Amino acid sequence: MKKFIQTLKNIWSIEELRSKILFTLLLVAVYRLGAHITLPGINPIALEQLSKSQSQNGILDLINTFAGGAFNMASIFALGIMPYITASIFVQLMTVLVPTFQKMQKEGESGRKKINQITRYITVIVTVVQAFAYVAYLRQTSGPAIVPGFGTTYFTITTVVVLTAGTLFVMWLGEKITDKGLGNGTSLIIMMGILARLPQAFAQELSFRSQRTGDILIFIIEIALYIAINMGCILLIQAVRKVPVNYAKQIVGNRQFGGARQFYR
Repeated sequence: MKKFIQTLKNIWSIEELRSKILFTLLLVAVYRLGAHITLPGINPIALEQLSKSQSQNGILDLINTFAGGAFNMASIFALGIMPYITASIFVQLMTVLVPTFQKMQKEGESGRKKINQITRYITVIVTVVQAFAYVAYLRQTSGPAIVPGFGTTYFTITTVVVLTAGTLFVMWLGEKITDKGLGNGTSLIIMMGILARLPQAFAQELSFRSQRTGDILIFIIEIALYIAINMGCILLIQAVRKVPVNYAKQIVGNRQFGGARQFYR
């Protein structure tokens, strides 16, 4: 524990690293704040009551987990970073299937900039499509009590615009974290969304298991498996394989050079 605390002190003492950490925390705080801002025209009280009375499973619950709960709260960040990830996967597939994308990928920095720009354009298209689907989902599950005082067309247009802008803003946050923060901005945003839901998920699972005496043991086993999986992932990521490299001996004059044995990771 002392070694861990000392490591944190050493990290904090480096000015450049400290500024990156503070910058990343600031952008993450902005993202989490936006996840609690409800869409214009939505009645947050009625929406909260509806969320308590309904339970989601399957793909919608998975999307809500990645969005940090913003999906169920009808937030301006309800779609989260998922449209950008979808667009990135599509572009990566195109670099394998389409010769034009393959050529751009081989152009170096300029090609990567072109691919990133195309990814952003595709993100806008995917977000607009998903935003219309999200509006249809709100109408189907919520009813008129959630959206009082707004016409259907006006609410649809404004919601699509706000959701699209929200996703693009989250994408911009991820890029800024990658450029000026700790790096891996998109992954960090997804991780923060999952961590935001983690305490609530544990509380719900414990409440559900505590209703029957035998299920407490199952809950403990689930926690143990969760910790074991995390430890296994860390071991896989941190694992290294040392490759021995032998250098031949070389004699120059009366001196011997080389003959060393080194390891490359």
